[in-house]
Amino acid sequence: MKENLITEVSIYPLKPKNGLICFASCLYDNKLSLNSMAIYTRPNGNGYRVVYPSKILPNGKEINIFYPVNRESAETIRTAIVGKFEELAEKVKGETRDGQKCPR
Repeated sequence: MKENLITEVSIYPLKPKNGLICFASCLYDNKLSLNSMAIYTRPNGNGYRVVYPSKILPNGKEINIFYPVNRESAETIRTAIVGKFEELAEKVKGETRDGQKCPR
C-alpha cells in the first residue's frame, strides 16, 4: 500500500465510557471520506481499536456501513487514526503539565 494513503484525520474526543474514548474521521486516498469510526481502548488496556459504523435494520439485523476488506487496509487506517489520537493526547498532557488550560 502506498504511503500517506490516509490524510486529514480528525479526532472528536468524548468523555470515556465503556472503553469508548473518541470518534474519528479521515480522508482515504484523497477520494473517500470515512466518518463515525469509534476508537476504544483495548480490554487489556494495551492500545486502541477502531470500530467501524454499522446500522441496525428494522428486522434487528446489524449491517456494516463500511469496513476495510483486508488487514493491510485496516492497519493503515488504524495506524493513522490512533497516531493522530496519541499525538493530540500528548499535546493535551503537555499543556496540562505546563499549567495551561486544556482546549475544549
